[in-house]
Amino acid sequence: MKPAAFAYHRPESIEETLRQLAALGSSAKVIAGGQSLGPMLNMRLATPSDLIDLNDLTELAYVREVGDMLEIGALTRHAQIAASRLVLDKCPLLAHAAKTIGHYAIRQRGTLGGSLAHADPAAQLPLMAVTLGAQIEVISSRGKRILAAADFFESAMSTALTSDEMIKCVRFPKQGAQEGSSFQFFNRRHGDYAIVAVGVTVAVQGECAVRLRLGLGGVGAVPLDCMDMVQPSVDRVADAAWAAEVALAVSQALNPEDELRVPAVYRKELAHTLVERALVRALERAKE
Repeated sequence: MKPAAFAYHRPESIEETLRQLAALGSSAKVIAGGQSLGPMLNMRLATPSDLIDLNDLTELAYVREVGDMLEIGALTRHAQIAASRLVLDKCPLLAHAAKTIGHYAIRQRGTLGGSLAHADPAAQLPLMAVTLGAQIEVISSRGKRILAAADFFESAMSTALTSDEMIKCVRFPKQGAQEGSSFQFFNRRHGDYAIVAVGVTVAVQGECAVRLRLGLGGVGAVPLDCMDMVQPSVDRVADAAWAAEVALAVSQALNPEDELRVPAVYRKELAHTLVERALVRALERAKE
């Protein structure tokens, strides 16, 4: 199929983009990599009156350190995130997750801002933002807002962005000393979205886990922050038995929807296995 007719705009600056967003209203869409919006246009699941192409806003494609955070511009491609030495050193969980996105061509074109704005609940980068407690800076002609990732995602394919706003950058906390991380996921075929995905970071002191962050993708309408589920497991001796106990507690607390192709009980069991596997691997890295 072909997309419905639309007016095409290619602004040369952020200021021009924001003016166009304010003037065109909710019937306009922005496009960067187009890896999600492109197919939706072709299938006419999205029929915007205007399409605003962001690809000339190259100032939004960067990775840099800002204090104890790693700041990444919204137009940064998945492949750039996966290959960045700074991301690998300071936020390896994010780099490892970015390497698993789709196929080579998708990683070369898809962008961080596009993935977050699309808000697929099974996608890797929304999960990383929630797991790591990222801060998402959004801008409009009215000013800027900084949103916690947990507040940004409202439902499947739905975010807190208003029609005149766009994502400018995302800030991820740096990995600390004696902290390890792991990203684990399961899908039917290479390049498919995950049925369940898990992101974990564990900081250790001696034999104890002193900080634990854990997020799940594919188990609900938004990526799930499991902080409340795992908090009782902090400040305890962290070993294989501990990992198994945490995984069991997380899986028992889940209540995924029952689907014909993926029954809820299967998704819970898969989450159990992947959480345990991720915790064991993160512990190994933290203690290396």
